[in-house]
Amino acid sequence: MYIELNEDNLQQLVADHPSVMVQYGAGWCGNCRIMKPKFKKLASENEQVAFFYVDAEKFPESRKLAKVDNLPTFAAFKNGQLLNQVQTNQAASLNELFDEITHN
Repeated sequence: MYIELNEDNLQQLVADHPSVMVQYGAGWCGNCRIMKPKFKKLASENEQVAFFYVDAEKFPESRKLAKVDNLPTFAAFKNGQLLNQVQTNQAASLNELFDEITHN
């Protein structure tokens, strides 16, 4: 499941799903645009995890769930809690973060 948020409700979505991956991005962010297809591909290959894209500028409450001070930031949530996060434009780092959520 891959969903781009159109309201500031990530906290509720994280609470509703046992395993969540989030990409925080922005429309002006080139690296965000580069990573988005990789994030979507990972989502299409892993139906047991919910994947959400959050525009970090439009949704400040959702942004507060992780420490977002650089874009893109990827965050993994397990059972409603932030498990880990990484700021990267490398698919390998995104995959390592994903492995943490599936092996914990």
